[in-house]
Amino acid sequence: MPFGAHMSIAGGIDKAVRRGQEVGCETIQVFVKNANRWKAKPLEPEVITRFQQAVEETKISPVIGHTAYLINVASPNEELWMKSLDALMIEVERCAALGIPFLVMHPGAHSGAGEQTGLNHITTALNEALKRTEDSEVTILLETTAGQGSLLGGRFEHLAQLLSDSFYPERLGVCLDTCHIFAAGYDLRTEDACEETFREFDEIVGLDNLKAIHLNDSKGELGGRRDRHDHIGMGMIGLEGFRWLVNNPDLSHLPMVLETPKGSDMQEDRDNLGILRSLQRE
Repeated sequence: MPFGAHMSIAGGIDKAVRRGQEVGCETIQVFVKNANRWKAKPLEPEVITRFQQAVEETKISPVIGHTAYLINVASPNEELWMKSLDALMIEVERCAALGIPFLVMHPGAHSGAGEQTGLNHITTALNEALKRTEDSEVTILLETTAGQGSLLGGRFEHLAQLLSDSFYPERLGVCLDTCHIFAAGYDLRTEDACEETFREFDEIVGLDNLKAIHLNDSKGELGGRRDRHDHIGMGMIGLEGFRWLVNNPDLSHLPMVLETPKGSDMQEDRDNLGILRSLQRE
């Protein structure tokens, strides 16, 4: 069970890999471009070489990409939808060039157009993006959300429909965020609660579609729809839920990545990773 954290790409994406090694990561997540801008300059060959060399030297695997926050392929606004589609394709292409196998994306917000309309927009965008990058082996992972506002992905049924409606289901999967699903109303506080939540996930989405997990405690209450991450064991989920997660044999092959708050020295990552490993039984 590889543990890791989201790492900054400041100074170069290869630096993110080195930072991961520094705090004891076995896997990491990164943005493959500036997360708050639409455009990015093309990847230069030396950038790709430095990144792949860092991955080879550190043995960190897998490296997971995460899309920019601006992308919203659920939008009813045609201009924003087109910009989002173009940006998504660019990020898939960047992952392919770097050799990154997974790209996590938020499904998007329907902005008042209605859930079904929003889901249809997402499906259309995913089908188009995957068609235009059909030579790529990059898998897009739809992230569970807290369901706040008009965000889609707060119900397992949303993800199941997106997978079912895809022309390219073999290149789609799910990234489950513990804070998000807890905020959306799926309990993780006890062993029994975890069993029930993952039974429901398997029944609706399918555990075989789960490719990665974001490990975040929640500052908000169960069902509060607040996307506020907390350190492991210090939020409303608590240690028992994470103990169940890190000892579940059905999840042992999945990369588990922290997205918890941290300072410049990344000590919080070291502490959270230490807690997760201490919860694992021999």
